[in-house]
Amino acid sequence: MSRFFLERYKDLKSYAPGEQPEDFSKFIKLNTNEMPYPPSQKVIKAIDDLQLLKLNLYPPVEFNNLKAKIAKFYDISRENIFLSNGSDEILSFIFLGFFRDGANVAFPDITYGFYNVYAQLYGSNADIIPLSSDFTINIKDYINIGKNIVIANPNAPTGICLSLSDVEKIVKGNQDNLVVIDEAYIDFGGESAVPLIKKYDNVLVVQTFSKSRSLAGARLGFAMGDRKLIDGLRKIKYSTNPYNVNRLTLTAGEASFDDDVYFNSCCKKISETREYLTKELENIGFLVLNSKANFIFAKPFNITANNLYLKLKEKGILIRYFEQERINDFVRISIGTKEDTDILLKEIRGII
Repeated sequence: MSRFFLERYKDLKSYAPGEQPEDFSKFIKLNTNEMPYPPSQKVIKAIDDLQLLKLNLYPPVEFNNLKAKIAKFYDISRENIFLSNGSDEILSFIFLGFFRDGANVAFPDITYGFYNVYAQLYGSNADIIPLSSDFTINIKDYINIGKNIVIANPNAPTGICLSLSDVEKIVKGNQDNLVVIDEAYIDFGGESAVPLIKKYDNVLVVQTFSKSRSLAGARLGFAMGDRKLIDGLRKIKYSTNPYNVNRLTLTAGEASFDDDVYFNSCCKKISETREYLTKELENIGFLVLNSKANFIFAKPFNITANNLYLKLKEKGILIRYFEQERINDFVRISIGTKEDTDILLKEIRGII
């Protein structure tokens, strides 16, 4: 590490993303929870020559057109919406603006890895609360705890989802603290907490275009909450990079909200394939958790999780394996097309 690198960050444990091979054509890629279906044709047609000719100009900074579409979709006001360069950047802004320098923030021990990274990066006091033995969140662990809270719902990598009533109990039970509900996978079977922002000023709901809207490569995310919370996020944005979302991404995001039929169709196909894969793996002998996301979390039968990951990689199929304690006998498998899923199942049967 360079001698100029700040001492406070020397022990920072960075987030480890899933493998991203340069040549995707060599693999069936089921390791990073991307949507296997391309963006809507409306998205593809929207990025035309006229948009490309505008790349010499800075993009808008308030994104009012896209905010209006999101506001209509969720029946909220534009002032309750914040857009940024992916939901990860929004989470970073939240930790920077609300949880920095000794603030207490609680989240599960098995969850999205960036929460702990951001806690370290911005000097938060992380209270890491173990999931129950069945990998569910016990909401009693989060009620009246006097700390800020971050919960992925559905959780990652387990895919298990809290009900809206349970989420509300957590929000209502911590009204002097901020509760962040990270809903990257909510469109695949969960119930969004967006309605709660009309009742409580201490909840921020974070979503992304990466999963259900097939725009992982575009990098676009949004948060919804009380206007004063949104103003705080805007202040952080304008203090770092006001032009943080490019023109083509904004165009793609707007067009994706113009095609509800395609959006709903893709989410339905993912849910159906998830249930199909779950049943087939259970028939083989796998233990599969009850997922409401676009992936499953499964304990293999008759083979270790690491060996299954390695053998599938040899066969040209990428899944995700975590060495983390408590979950190192599980694999996470993103939901692909029905065709990719049948190939996956064929190879798994052959391996075990």
